[in-house]
Amino acid sequence: MAEEYSGKKFRDKKFSGKKFPGKTVNNGIAMGKVMVLRKDQEQIKRTGIENPEQEIDRLKSAVNAAKQQIAVLYAKAVEEVGESGAAIFEIHQMMLEDENYQDAVCYVIRTEMVNAEYAAAKTGVWFAERFAGMEDAYMQARGADIKDISMRLVRNLSGQGEADFSEMEPSIIVADDLSPSDTIQMAKKKILAFVTVHGSTNSHTAILARMMSIPALIGVPVDLNEIHTGMTAIVDGAAGEVVFAPTEIQCSEAEQEIKNEEEKLRLLRELKGKKNETSDGRTINIYANIGSVSDVDDVLENDAGGIGLFRSEFLYLGRDNFPSEEEQFQAYKQVVQKMGQKKVIIRTLDIGADKQADYFQLGKEENPALGYRAIRICLKQPAIFKTQLRALLRAAVYGNLSIMYPMIISEEEVKQIHAIVEEVAQGLRQAQMPYRIPEQGIMIETPAAVMISDELAELVDFFSIGTNDLTQYTLAIDRQNQQLADFYHPHHKAILRMIKMVVDNAHKCGKWAGICGELGADTELTQEFVNMGVDELSVAPSMILKVREKVRAM
Repeated sequence: MAEEYSGKKFRDKKFSGKKFPGKTVNNGIAMGKVMVLRKDQEQIKRTGIENPEQEIDRLKSAVNAAKQQIAVLYAKAVEEVGESGAAIFEIHQMMLEDENYQDAVCYVIRTEMVNAEYAAAKTGVWFAERFAGMEDAYMQARGADIKDISMRLVRNLSGQGEADFSEMEPSIIVADDLSPSDTIQMAKKKILAFVTVHGSTNSHTAILARMMSIPALIGVPVDLNEIHTGMTAIVDGAAGEVVFAPTEIQCSEAEQEIKNEEEKLRLLRELKGKKNETSDGRTINIYANIGSVSDVDDVLENDAGGIGLFRSEFLYLGRDNFPSEEEQFQAYKQVVQKMGQKKVIIRTLDIGADKQADYFQLGKEENPALGYRAIRICLKQPAIFKTQLRALLRAAVYGNLSIMYPMIISEEEVKQIHAIVEEVAQGLRQAQMPYRIPEQGIMIETPAAVMISDELAELVDFFSIGTNDLTQYTLAIDRQNQQLADFYHPHHKAILRMIKMVVDNAHKCGKWAGICGELGADTELTQEFVNMGVDELSVAPSMILKVREKVRAM
């Protein structure tokens, strides 16, 4: 929790002007008040028990509660930092569900006849030490994650609540280390920077800092007992240093640098209202990817031409039952109405693989990325699909809505989808409910879809290329596996050739093709995409103006 200054005389002079080096996690500069986070160091009490099975039942309840908490954190992370940043909590869920981990906690309870709190804490320390002893930097960083989920179980078992950051002021967060759970619960707009004594550039908190565009340093050699909440600090990510209790000159220099950064942003903002047009007259649509209704404000603020990907599955996550047709209808209607006549492409639910919801009862899979997910669930459980389609067709009356179907690999799937859409439309007609069958497209995110894109183009209105999954399926590399980071090349010529093939096949049929994966925001490839004839790039709202700037400079 935040450590309040006790009132003891603090010798800021000891720090005045002194620069502490650190390892840069994310660039940028920030100046403001410090908030020191200190974890409760009280020993978890070891209590003898007589009934180990009763403790194991308590543990199971704590695990179930933790799953729900992590699902909520996942949904919040998606809103704050997008899918790739939210994957942190997918890994936490996997660790929590790992049989070896749970068996180890139960083993401690049974063999030592101790309370579940103590067993969970001891197991967390043991697993963290095992990770820390590994040679691979990525695996070492997983020690912090296993500690995070272990302490979550301890809090649930002991009846403690989550840390409350609702009243925090804009602050530079200083800590020994930060858990992803703590990080994502803080209001993004209140975090000026992160500074930690320990941590890793591969830690998920570091990844979150980069996704949130927050200046961050790790490995700063400072004694937290000598730092207090409320003192001023300057964090310079580019220089890799932090200054506590800076001098007036240092504050003045930092203020100037912050102004320079703001000027760069101001110049970007001047691009609002400008065309996404190269100097020789080529144009491209630049849309936004979002994960919730609340993101629409960011879309409009950053002057996106439309929404190229609305991730509807986040209406399904962080809850214990299916969203109703009316609940979905109201959400979709609100988005399209707020966007006016701008296009809104809503992806049908993409549950499964790394996005789990217990009430779907999908079961455990050896390889979920290649398993029962996305459109496969919709076609196997059409009642779920029809509910969403009814909501979408009804909402289409209120704006420029399009529907996009994920993980398509065959013409048969598309034909089956069209049949279900027509059945839903017929039901709405009979019920005399207003509806419209909108433009319908598919995501191209498997090599199979690429290779038959000429035939698929005959059946749909547009393509949107999901480069994240397309890259991992083509290269046979799990994009979340940091051990394979050296082998994961999203600029691989095979990926670029596939994109070109898809675009060409779409255009031959008079259809348009866009990119909604992370490559869409890669400004190193913007010119190549324009030259390929890509019609649309859908990116995070914060990247809209940067991509526009790149296009207009071509």
